[in-house]
Amino acid sequence: MSTSFSKPRHFQLALPATASLFLSVSLMSVGTVIPRAVSAQQPQTQPAMPASPQPLELTKPNSLENSVFSISGGQRLMTESMTAISQQNYDQAVTKLQDARQVFNQLSNFYQELTTSFSGIDNRISDSHRRKALQTAQLRDEATYQLAVVYRAKNQPELAVPLLVQLIRSQAPTRDLGQQAYQQLFELGFVDAAFVRPNAAAPK
Repeated sequence: MSTSFSKPRHFQLALPATASLFLSVSLMSVGTVIPRAVSAQQPQTQPAMPASPQPLELTKPNSLENSVFSISGGQRLMTESMTAISQQNYDQAVTKLQDARQVFNQLSNFYQELTTSFSGIDNRISDSHRRKALQTAQLRDEATYQLAVVYRAKNQPELAVPLLVQLIRSQAPTRDLGQQAYQQLFELGFVDAAFVRPNAAAPK
């Protein structure tokens, strides 16, 4: 007895309509989610942060101490002039003393202006500047006296006399520096009357 086999048919899976719809929706969801996930992993360019500004370097108090335009700077010029005098380098001494005199004169004028500006506003500050004005004026007169003496050593009395007269006007004849300046005028022969300062400390 022969048995005949029929040609096999292709097997097809029949899905319900609801299952087909669910599969389609799932594939659409995967297709939309994957690109988002991929794009989220891409590096994003961050905006450049502005560079933080460098802090300003504040000026320290007494920053002028190393400058020529200061009390200590003028005093250094005076010391250098004394060294030049000891070496009989009178030309260099004149230059140093002229510079010191100019520095002290300008400082005295500026401190006096500050004294006037703060008068009646802040007496503490005004008094501080007044003391500075007096100090620098005294140093100016000391430089003036030394400059006049150097001019005498250089045999230039015509340059010494005006300085000595200015010094007497600034110091007054009754003060030590004023008396010394007048004595210089007497020795030069510019005046013929000697001056002896009254001794206030002498007993009556």
